[in-house]
Amino acid sequence: MRQPYQNEQTAAAKPHLPGTTIGVLGGGQLGRMIALEGVRMGYSFVTLDPAPQSPLGQIAEQITAAYDDVEAARQLAEKADVITYEFENVDANVAALLEEQSYVPQGSRLLYTTQHRLREKAAIEAAGVPVAPYRQIRSLEELTSAAAELGLPCVLKTATGGYDGKGQAVIRREEELAAAYDTLASTGAELVLEKFVKFACEISVIAARTPSGRIKSFPPAENVHVNNILHLSIVPARVPDEVLKRATELAERVAAGLNAVGLLAVEMFVTEEGELYVNELAPRPHNSGHYTMEACTTSQFEQHVRAICDLPLGETTLLTPVVMVNVLGQHLEEVIGRFGQPDELAEDLGIVPKLHLYGKSEAKVNRKMGHINLLCADVQSGLDWVEKTKIWRQD
Repeated sequence: MRQPYQNEQTAAAKPHLPGTTIGVLGGGQLGRMIALEGVRMGYSFVTLDPAPQSPLGQIAEQITAAYDDVEAARQLAEKADVITYEFENVDANVAALLEEQSYVPQGSRLLYTTQHRLREKAAIEAAGVPVAPYRQIRSLEELTSAAAELGLPCVLKTATGGYDGKGQAVIRREEELAAAYDTLASTGAELVLEKFVKFACEISVIAARTPSGRIKSFPPAENVHVNNILHLSIVPARVPDEVLKRATELAERVAAGLNAVGLLAVEMFVTEEGELYVNELAPRPHNSGHYTMEACTTSQFEQHVRAICDLPLGETTLLTPVVMVNVLGQHLEEVIGRFGQPDELAEDLGIVPKLHLYGKSEAKVNRKMGHINLLCADVQSGLDWVEKTKIWRQD
């Protein structure tokens, strides 16, 4: 049984070395990949997740309960020396309770901030980092006025919830304002209107920060979305070096400004003029960082363990160009079949595909079931493999 928790300052004063137990709020694929790296390093894991046999629960002890179950949270605190979360929609009140009874290095404050788009944008601005112009929306009249001020097109979003394009509406004409407002206001969530940024591409930077303030970032990834779901991450990103350097500086400024611990994924728009605007934050490992698993000296998942346990951060050197492609439910059967036979196309293109599946029980359309890291001499060969397999064809 773990030793009784004393206080956060005492817990943070020294590294949590291999041999201790890490608790994870959430048992999805990110938690699973954190644990696979952490177990290799000598850590034990326990998760709290409402779904029996969650992806993480298949390889670690699981407390099966709702995220807002206070008694289950206490059980997690009793079993774990360090607690982290693998997605930001965990109940912030439960995270606050856990702070009182265990050691949550990321803290509930970061969760509270990044769960709400208005709070998140204000925090990014306070760190001196640009975001797209936005307005809080509390009525159709405010939406009409803000749309006139920001200009069309614009994007109306719920301030809480929403992922992979859910909880938002692109408004291109004035006559679409009322329908967009009615649809999103019916969720009961606060609303925010954002100016539509005409961007050349989207990139993300994943920065790691320890409780003692050390920061290291991974090389920026260029991201391609299909139907608002991440399709590809391309590294090195095909943008000028000075833009990549600036993106890394901004991501690290946000991480320091928010006193983030663990990983912070910072998604940005890149305009044709090379300007950068932060779009969203995720205080955890991120889909666009999966490429690090084979392509970098240290994976994002090992780095997350190192950061929350206040170990020295690993080097983040890119070892090879890489293209990460997501495997959704509709792709799974063809992907598995392809990996059961020699891949002549990969040999011809000189790439090495590395498959990662998440252990989810049911393959649904647009559900993330896994990903493939395509290690290549240049990113175009990886992109050619994705196109020529025709698995990801858009019918």
